[in-house]
Amino acid sequence: MGRPFQGRAPVTHCILIGAPMDEGQRRPGCLMGPAAYRVAGLAQTLATLNHSVEDRGDLSPPPVPEAVCANPAVHHLPEMLAWTRALREAMADALPNGLPIVMGGDHALALGTVAGAAVHAHRQKRPLFILWLDAHSDIHTVETTTSGNLHGTPIAYALGLPGFDPFPPFPHPVPGQNICMFGIRSVDPAEHAAMLDIDITVNDMRVLDEQGIVAPLRAFLDRVRAADGMLHVSLDVDFLDPSIAPAVGTTVPGGTTFREAHLVMELLHESGLVTSLDLVELNPFLDERGRTAKLMVDLVGSLMGRKVFDRPTRSF
Repeated sequence: MGRPFQGRAPVTHCILIGAPMDEGQRRPGCLMGPAAYRVAGLAQTLATLNHSVEDRGDLSPPPVPEAVCANPAVHHLPEMLAWTRALREAMADALPNGLPIVMGGDHALALGTVAGAAVHAHRQKRPLFILWLDAHSDIHTVETTTSGNLHGTPIAYALGLPGFDPFPPFPHPVPGQNICMFGIRSVDPAEHAAMLDIDITVNDMRVLDEQGIVAPLRAFLDRVRAADGMLHVSLDVDFLDPSIAPAVGTTVPGGTTFREAHLVMELLHESGLVTSLDLVELNPFLDERGRTAKLMVDLVGSLMGRKVFDRPTRSF
């Protein structure tokens, strides 16, 4: 017996926020991400699904005074402090008015977006949960990163771990049990050691291979629902297998397939729990005729209610 037909989803006010930044890592190109999402039709896809769309344009944070930290490997520290402040404010301002969709930009933008989501959740007296769709755990701190790339630090920041000077303390740290890493497959020894001491749900690709997509994700979503939580989803291009999503500077083989990724988005839509979304690490310079940007937009379509049989035929 098949699934019952589901009608049109309720209208959501989607707020697009561009974060043209690539200072969180060393490969130029992610700053072109917001433009690529617009060209790939993100706003049009949302409007076709009967959602209202407000594009607030691209953030342009003011420069900050020179900043230093104890780790000489860290680069672009003043710029990252400015982006974190601007994104925290933009997210906290947008959340009372709709569903913010932050178009990145590298994953260091989550230093600010998750902080803004935490501020809003605290104001609403609701717990914040994070679904981290990524090949990497991103649980380094400013002190422990050896690459100096701050796109590998947002989860540690959200947890409120020490080692983030000169960043301001994370507002209302997120408990480890409220974080679910989904699809990770590249974790260095220092990150692995840190994760052993924290009660984070880790659904790596081994778990997904053994149990499938549905059961682990539904178990986490059930916890969010039971706690009346707000759910921030952070979708990294490298969550996807590089064979279908080449436009990322951190490719890791063995990622999710086209159908697995869409199933994740469809389950998130059916849950009705998602309150904010990051789209990160798209590097259009590495893309093939926009195929990765189009796929990411298509995934957002599934998150916002597009059904399998609504998907248009397309060539790349």
